[in-house]
Amino acid sequence: MRFLRSLVPAAALGAASLVLAGGSLWALAPQEPADKAEALLKQMTLDEKIGQMVQVDLAALADKNDIAKYFMGSVLCGGGSDPAPDNLPSTWVHANDTCQAVSQHTRLKVPLLFGIDAVHGHNNVQGAVVFPHNINLGATRNPKLVEEAAKVAAREIVGTGMRWAFAPCVAVARDERWGRTYESFSEDPSLVSEMGAAYVRGLQGAKLSAEPFSVLACVKHYAGDGGTTGGKDQGDTALDESTLRNTHIFPYRAAIDAGADSIMVSYNTWNGVKLHASKELLTNVLKHELGFHGFLVSDWAAIDQIDPTSYIKCIEQSINAGLDMVMIPNGLDKPNNYVNFIDGLKQLVADGKVSQERIDDAAGRILRVKAKMGLLDHAPAPTNKAATAMIGSPEHREVARECVRQSAVLLKNEGSMLPLKPGLKHIAVVGQAASDLGMQCGGWTIDWQGKPGEVTAGGTTLIQALQAAGLQGTQVTYSAEGKIEGNPDLILVVLGEKPYAEMFGDRFNLSLPANDHALVSAAKRTGKPVVTLLYSGRPLILGDVLTHSDALVAAFLPGTEGAGLADLLLGKAPFVGKLPCTWSASMIQIPFNQGDTAKGDPQFPFGHGLTTTVAK
Repeated sequence: MRFLRSLVPAAALGAASLVLAGGSLWALAPQEPADKAEALLKQMTLDEKIGQMVQVDLAALADKNDIAKYFMGSVLCGGGSDPAPDNLPSTWVHANDTCQAVSQHTRLKVPLLFGIDAVHGHNNVQGAVVFPHNINLGATRNPKLVEEAAKVAAREIVGTGMRWAFAPCVAVARDERWGRTYESFSEDPSLVSEMGAAYVRGLQGAKLSAEPFSVLACVKHYAGDGGTTGGKDQGDTALDESTLRNTHIFPYRAAIDAGADSIMVSYNTWNGVKLHASKELLTNVLKHELGFHGFLVSDWAAIDQIDPTSYIKCIEQSINAGLDMVMIPNGLDKPNNYVNFIDGLKQLVADGKVSQERIDDAAGRILRVKAKMGLLDHAPAPTNKAATAMIGSPEHREVARECVRQSAVLLKNEGSMLPLKPGLKHIAVVGQAASDLGMQCGGWTIDWQGKPGEVTAGGTTLIQALQAAGLQGTQVTYSAEGKIEGNPDLILVVLGEKPYAEMFGDRFNLSLPANDHALVSAAKRTGKPVVTLLYSGRPLILGDVLTHSDALVAAFLPGTEGAGLADLLLGKAPFVGKLPCTWSASMIQIPFNQGDTAKGDPQFPFGHGLTTTVAK
């Protein structure tokens, strides 16, 4: 089905006219997105408007035809609900194109927004480039590079047909016990603002309708998710209004100025009030005061938490607070599913508890964004196969590799141990993490929580990179268990956290495990120089690992391009990364942020990072 042009002069129809021609909708006179959206909104029934406000998880759809039956505005694939039977690009293309085709079996044929958790590259897709997480990107201090990384992510997202990424996360992580710390660019609101705005520009480009690689950004999670008491995920952010504004709301102004047109609301509460029910923060502050004209989308089933005893009250409070689109993961076998949401919201309108004006505002905001994206100009075309072929390309991997080079932080370098000197006869590499791509990538990699092992195709582990580096006259041996055989000149110990993501990543003891200490201690006892490299989603308590290492590198979560780390170790690129967070010396100091002078000296202050030069 295609939109058909009418030969009727636009002037004869008025500035906001729409007609149905041949069964397809075409915007005749309106040229500006706001006019186009307003004209379309006037054609809509209540059912069609409410449908635009619905976002259903693909795995929750009882029948894909329900997309048309209920006039749905959006579909997503959330964590753990990727399209079966695998995560190959072709599978994602099929899922997107199928859903878009169903959306055209409606009276007005409004295309869907298909949303995806592409938070460090197109990380749900096999073979896509997995970029370093945001904590790494903050360490680069390079917004131009971050913008380029987002551009690559956008190209790979478009290669699967989708145009909406749930990124960037602009949480300001103020407590490293929080399991989502690695999704934050920094503890510093100004650095988060700079990097978040750069990421928005990279995803969306100069203009949202610019083809073929513009992707709608979704800035998240508004607001205060990084400031909860004790670092508890989805917890309470107990702060005065001034601190909330100056720390946690602060990055949203920059994101809006950069053109962000969708924002995801946070699970957390602010002084006991759920963000999804806060009209003060959603409408008065974000929409009115900050001038946000895009739309607000909920987090995964997040409105259900407002009042677990009454789903209808959850709907009423969230929509009246200013929420525009609701993410609904539950299937028909669950009490709070998309049918219940639609029926409940219709009843609330009929009872006068949600105004028609609020429905028009929500649907109108969504339609304006779709118009800005060019989605109302023509029927959805099949995914561009040339774009699909670009997924995981060498050119894309090179950008990620540069992000790795600029984000690893050299914490310690006694005796200028790094870069490694030429002429070494034997480098012994020990530790599971050296050959574990899943630990290198972290959470939100193919699986929601990530997983150890060969999590995705096309990546390079550190040991693979070192063994492929062509070191003339240097033997590189490897033992995951830590066996040190022969007489090495140097021992490289690679440690790493097991992958984790939201809900399961909170930790209240950030000390390195005994096995990690044992690996480094055994290396130290050989009397040989010890270089330690650590994969982690946050600063960890180092203890003897630091004292027993001649050099120590905080690689954070570098993603699939382990060759970038080899470049640094071998002196092909200089260390330039700077800590985007304060690194505590003990659990007593946590949470520790710059300016917390009463807590003594940290292990390493915010901004610490030793530099090296390129080996000659």
